[in-house]
Amino acid sequence: MQRLPARNSILGEGMLIRRALPHKERRLIGAWCFLDHAGPVDISNGDGVRVGPHPHIGLQTFTWMIEGEILHRDSLGYAQIIRPGQVNLMTAGRGISHSEETPAQHSRNVQLAQLWIALPDAKRHIEPAFEHYPDLPRFAMGDFNATLLVGETSGYVSPVRVHSPLVAIDLVTQASATDTLPLQADFEHGVLVLEGSADVEVAGETQTLEAGTLLYLAPGHTILNIKSSSACRLLIIGGKPFEENILLWWNFVGRTREEIAVATETWNSHTAFGKVEGYPGEAIPAPAVPMEIKGSL
Repeated sequence: MQRLPARNSILGEGMLIRRALPHKERRLIGAWCFLDHAGPVDISNGDGVRVGPHPHIGLQTFTWMIEGEILHRDSLGYAQIIRPGQVNLMTAGRGISHSEETPAQHSRNVQLAQLWIALPDAKRHIEPAFEHYPDLPRFAMGDFNATLLVGETSGYVSPVRVHSPLVAIDLVTQASATDTLPLQADFEHGVLVLEGSADVEVAGETQTLEAGTLLYLAPGHTILNIKSSSACRLLIIGGKPFEENILLWWNFVGRTREEIAVATETWNSHTAFGKVEGYPGEAIPAPAVPMEIKGSL
């Protein structure tokens, strides 16, 4: 097991962002290459989330809404509000742009997890797409309430369409709880506590986790024991180790610096990625690409 402390930052109106992936000691878990946990935060006296139009290539963006609402707009023409218990999945493929904002009518609090999935080489130039998933498998797992976000577990299958062998599960309880979660032995996994704290035991070793620490599990494990003495929420992700070397820079996942430099130039010159209609603000310019991308994988 490997403990990976998240990096904390503040976005907008005091919204705490915990970035668990990429980490300097662990860039990927399966094809999951990015994991942010945002909130919970009270936005009743402000504008909430405001992320202007920006581009992506070579990945899927995956938004799991826990509290509140976010309005997604993209260059394909989709405008979709995501609500608690729902997933938005945007496949960038060869290129797409989108914005995210709190809608005019919104709840008091907002909390979400946003992840990116690196597309394998055979799929990374596919046509862009957007999918909204309002209904996901929900079931009891031990004393926890589980939502299967991606993949398969315990006889349940998520409808979310991904292009690598992956799994993601949300576990929540309002009281003390225990669970024995089956793991796929050829997957590596990550466990992130979003709220509260939990004791996680694998192969006889126990770790106590609180919000802000990602626990990495190498392939080879088949059982994960979880125990919480009070209200708690966890996110478990996993997948087969991603064997391809990738570069992650800004909002792009590519294979070479030249590819990312081209994406940067075409976005800033408005010659690719389409246009996001309806966002009340300016697009976000791409930063200059350094000669060496230190975030290479």
